[in-house]
Amino acid sequence: MGLFGFGKKDKIVDLTKKYKKQQEEGSQIQEENKEQTSSGTPFSIFGGTIPKSETQSSDYIDVSETAEDRKKKLAKRFLEISSKLEELSNQIYHLQQRIEVLEKKAGVGGF
Repeated sequence: MGLFGFGKKDKIVDLTKKYKKQQEEGSQIQEENKEQTSSGTPFSIFGGTIPKSETQSSDYIDVSETAEDRKKKLAKRFLEISSKLEELSNQIYHLQQRIEVLEKKAGVGGF
């Protein structure tokens, strides 16, 4: 149901996407912290641990990466791209609506 007849009536807005994304990021951070604490150096008893993010650079391609990891990364990237595309599509829709309102006010466009 659109307000005053505006908008698509059959479109449902899912407001839980952001919450789910935050939960996933939080769990990933916790997993990374567990990995960092469990994979210490021989001198880690002295507090000399180096986070994995500092030891590995994202500038090079990890050849030892498994196919499953690559699939997960591609799926994540695909979801990011599709969500960005959806956002841009919504922006275009709203701009079209604004243009129609301005055309009606100006008396242009054969309405």
